[in-house]
Order: sequence, then structure tokens, then C-alpha cells
Amino acid sequence: MTASDPCFLSVAEAAALIAAKRRSPVELVRAYLARIERLDSTLHTYVRVLHDEALTAARAAEAEIAAGRHRGPLHGIPIGLKDIYDTAGVATEGGSKLCLGRVPSTDATTARLLKQAGAILLGKLTTWEFAIGGTAFDTPFPPARNPWNPERDPAGSSSGSGAAVAAGLCAMAMGSDTGGSIRWPAAWCGLAGLKPTYGRVSRAGIMPLSFSLDHAGPLTWTVEDAAIVLQAIAGHDPRDPASADRPVPDYRASLTSTDLKGVRLGIARAMFERDCPTAGPMGKAFDTAVEVLRGLDAAIAEIELPPLALYNATASLITRSEGFAIHEKTLRERPQDYGVLARDRLTIGAYIRASDMVHAMRRRLMLVEATEAAMAGFDAILLPTCPDPAPPLGELAPYFDNRRPMYMRPFNLTGQPALSLCNGFDDSGLPLSLQIVGRHFDEATVLRIGHAYERATPWRKHRPPL
Repeated sequence: MTASDPCFLSVAEAAALIAAKRRSPVELVRAYLARIERLDSTLHTYVRVLHDEALTAARAAEAEIAAGRHRGPLHGIPIGLKDIYDTAGVATEGGSKLCLGRVPSTDATTARLLKQAGAILLGKLTTWEFAIGGTAFDTPFPPARNPWNPERDPAGSSSGSGAAVAAGLCAMAMGSDTGGSIRWPAAWCGLAGLKPTYGRVSRAGIMPLSFSLDHAGPLTWTVEDAAIVLQAIAGHDPRDPASADRPVPDYRASLTSTDLKGVRLGIARAMFERDCPTAGPMGKAFDTAVEVLRGLDAAIAEIELPPLALYNATASLITRSEGFAIHEKTLRERPQDYGVLARDRLTIGAYIRASDMVHAMRRRLMLVEATEAAMAGFDAILLPTCPDPAPPLGELAPYFDNRRPMYMRPFNLTGQPALSLCNGFDDSGLPLSLQIVGRHFDEATVLRIGHAYERATPWRKHRPPL
């Protein structure tokens, strides 16, 4: 890796060079394709590389820009999509034998919007089977590996998305997040991962896991890049029944402030010291990050949220019930075509009673209200993203979330925007992570806080030693 390697430009940096005609989309695409060919046989981030299609799109983008028809900061930027995003004419297989050869006729709304913004699709990225199957070795595609150490897990379910962006195999990638599947790979791969507010970004054309908990969002190298991508994909979509018809602000404009004066941050300390204590390095990195934010003039105090176990149990009942409802027919007819982890995790939903689901939905409303009440007087919540750095590949227990529950799932339940970003490295060089959770539809403040932290710290200078 060198500082001049085009594969290690941020989206914002590459966009500025393309706009100034100092970098060519064709040059960028060629560099990424060469890097994919060199490294992905080890990392397994892609299930399908669109070599010829990407070069054709790059030549078209270059011609448009040369003719003065520059579409904006994503024009000519090479990206990847998690392989649950429908792409017209290109297979979308969800990491499953059940969907091999499935070729959609239309794009997911987000895929269409990114294409309209001028982004160039390099290929489809590895996913846990149907976004729930875990790090599995019995599915059609090998599991992605963590570029910081290929013997480590990149997390999931957006495993290929996180690993590809960190390894410089695409400039940004789209993931999905039902219980942390954007923020978790961001945490273990050292990225910025944004779960927008529920309803802010369309899920139309994305394979569902849980209708009421699924979110779509970007994994990027920097928070500024996340703002750029969110600008392109946010907005109301009648194809998604849960899509919110709310104004979309200028997210990048929110990043201009040089400090956090007037921003009020609440530390949810009980969640990561009492409910599920963090490992030492994650806790130390969090405390250091708090001091950085305090030095940027943010006002910081403690905040008390409901117990982590209550959020997680409620979300688990809902996810398993909705996941089984989606997959019931194929689970009955073709159970042998699922990987063991996906089949077992989805089948749990068959044993959840209707009364359990009713109580879970009622409890969800109570937890939303309790979280909003706890946030009174605060602009955002601070906590780590997860308790531990990345473990060896394949070591995650089938039901790990009950043993060492992550700190992400509560905010799928509440639907609040949440950002994971790198806040250091442990002694072995594995990334550590901070989570910033905002008020509904206030992604702008979350991004502002994350961007200010990134500018005040050196972590974006570090890339995996591939």
C-alpha cells in the first residue's frame, strides 16, 4: 500500500480528483479490478465481479464528465453491493443454494439511485446466507475474511461489504442491518458504518429478513463518505411500505463545523459495564474517545437506558418470527438447501407463539418510549459498537448474541440512526469501534459528531497490512 494508490482514496478524495479531471473513472476501475484479482482469492469478499460491465460503465462516465455532464460526487466511483440487493440482469443469490441463478428484472431502489448518481458497480459482495446464516462453510460461497488479519472474522451479515471496503476492493459498499449487520462489520473491519433511521432509506428490492427491523445503509472508509452516499439514497419510496416521507437535509453541509460546541452527548455506561462488560481494549478506546469529544467542546453526561437483555430479547422474538414467516414455504419444501446455521436460526421462529409476538411488539413500544425519555436533553448516545475485537474465523458460537450480546440491536428496535466508526486498534492491530446513536431522522447530527471525531484522531491513516 502507498498513499498514492487510487484504491485507497476516500470517496470524497476520488470525487474531487474526478471532478477536476485529474483522475479517470476508467483508471480507478482498472485499479480496483486488478486489486480484486490479486487479493480476493484470499479474502473472498466478492461472489461475482462484473469486470466488463464495470469498464463499460467507467468509459461512459468518463465521456459524460468530459462532456460537462458531471452528476455529482459519486459519478465514476467504483462500488459494491451486498448480494441481497436486486440488480437487473445480474444474479442476486443471497448467499444461498436456494437462489442460485436468480436474476432479477429490476434494480433495488438503492441500486437504481446509486446508478443514477453515476456510481459504477464492480460486483456483488459476500453475505451471510439470507443475512442471518452466520460465518458458514456449507453454503455455495466461502465466507469473507477480515483484511486486518485473514484468520479473523469480518463480522456479518454484510461481511463482504465490510471486508471489501477495508481492503481497498471498492470505494464504498451497501449493507443491510437488522441487528447490527452494517455496524458490526464496520467495527471489526475499521470502517464507518451507518444505519439510517428506519424509513429513511428504501429497502425495496432488498431480500428481507425482518420487515420491521431491516435497515439499508453504507459502509465507507470515512464519515464524510457516508454522508455523500446517504445523500444519494435517502428519501421516500412508495415501493417500500415503511418508507418515510420526510425532508432530506444536506448531510455534507452538516460536516463543516470545526467543533461540537452545543452538542449534548449521553454515555450509556451501564450497557457496556454492567449488562455486558467490554473487553479491556474496547473499553479503554471508548474512554479515550470520550475525552477527544470532550476536547471538541461537546457536553457529556451519563444516560441510563433499559437493560440490554430486554432490548435483545424483544428484538430476537420479532426477528425470528418475521424471518420464519418470510422463509416458511421454502423451509418446509427445501430445508436441505439451506446452510445449517441459516436453517436453524430461521426455524426458531416456528416455535414462537402469537402471544409472544404480541407481547414483544408491546414491549418494543415501551422501549422506544423509554429510550426517547432517557434521551431528553441529549443529541446523541455514546457507547462501543460491540464488546470485543474480531475473533478467529469460525469461532462465533451459533447463538453468540446470547453469550456476549452486542450493543447494536437496541437501535434496530427503536429505529434510531446509528453510526459505527473506528476509534483505535488493540495490541494485535485489530480495529476497535465507537457507536454514536442519534434522534430519529437526525442523521446530520450523528454524522457531524463522527466527522469531528475522525478529524481529531489519526485512525483514518491506518490501512490493513495486505
